[in-house]
Amino acid sequence: MPNAARAELAAAGITDPALRAGYAVCRALNAHHGRTYFLATRLLPAARRPAVHALYGFARYADEIVDDLGDTRPAAEKAAELDALGLRLQRALAGAPAEHPVLAAVADTARRYALDPAHFADFLASMRMDTEITEYATFDELGRYMHGSAAVIGLLMLPVLGTTVPREEAEEPAAALGVAFQLTNFLRDVGEDLDRGRVYLPTEELAAFGVDRELLASCRRTRTQDPRVRGALAHLVAHTRAVYRRAAPGIGMLEPVSRACVACAFTLYRGILDEIAATDYDILNRRVSVPRRTRIAVAVPGLVRALAARIRA
Repeated sequence: MPNAARAELAAAGITDPALRAGYAVCRALNAHHGRTYFLATRLLPAARRPAVHALYGFARYADEIVDDLGDTRPAAEKAAELDALGLRLQRALAGAPAEHPVLAAVADTARRYALDPAHFADFLASMRMDTEITEYATFDELGRYMHGSAAVIGLLMLPVLGTTVPREEAEEPAAALGVAFQLTNFLRDVGEDLDRGRVYLPTEELAAFGVDRELLASCRRTRTQDPRVRGALAHLVAHTRAVYRRAAPGIGMLEPVSRACVACAFTLYRGILDEIAATDYDILNRRVSVPRRTRIAVAVPGLVRALAARIRA
C-alpha cells in the first residue's frame, strides 16, 4: 500500500485491516481509471479522501459489469450479476460482513457519512438499464438514466464534501455537476460506446442534424469525418457547457476545504469539451484528454487554495 494511502486511512481513523484493504482497492481503481478525478481528490483533506475513493471504486466496480468490452456474456447474465450485487450491498449497508473489499469500503463510508441507501439503489437501477436499453430518444429519457448513473453520485458526495448552506440547497447544483461530468464522458467516449452497441447521445438531437447510429458507425469504421456529425457534436458540446453553468454555483456552497477539489474537477472535465472542439469534433476514433501540462496548471493553484483553506479551518 502506498505511503499516501496509509496516511489517508490513518487521518480518517480507519484501522481495521480488512477495511483498510478494501479502501486500498478503491483507491487503486480511482488512480488507474479516473486520472482527472483522482488528481482532484488529492486536493481534499486526507481524512475525506478514502470516502471519495470508496464511492468511485463502487461505481467503477458496478460499471465494469456492463461496460467491459472483453465480457461477452449475454445481457441477462450481466443483469443478474447486478441484481446480486444490489442484494450484497443491501446486506452490507445493513451491517452484515461484506465478502468483497469494495463493498466493505463503500458500506463503511455509507455508515460514516449517513448516506441515503436509496441513492445506491438508483445507481444500480441505471446500471441495469445498460443491459436493456441501447439508445435514448430525448434528453428527458436520457435524464431518467442519468439521475441514477450521475446525479446521485453528486448527491452521495455532498455529505463527504460538506456544505455551508442547508444540504438541500446544494443538491440541485451537485446533481447537475454529476450530469455534466457524465455528458462529457458520453461525448468523449462516443466511439467506444458504439463498440458496446450503445448510443447515449439523444437520437432526436442527432437526427436534427441528419445523424443516426448508422452514420456514426460508418464514420468510426472508415475513420472519416462528416459535417453532419460535426454539427451534432458541436450542438451537444454547447448543451453540456450549459449544464456546467447550472452546476457552477454549487462550488461556493461547499465547505471551504472542499472547494478546491471540486473546482479542479469542474475545470478539468469542462476542459475535455475544449479538447473535443480543438479536434474539430473528430472524436469517433480518438479519446481526447486534457494535456498533462494543463492538469498541472490547474492542480497547483488548487493545492495552494486547498492548503490555505485548511489553515483557516
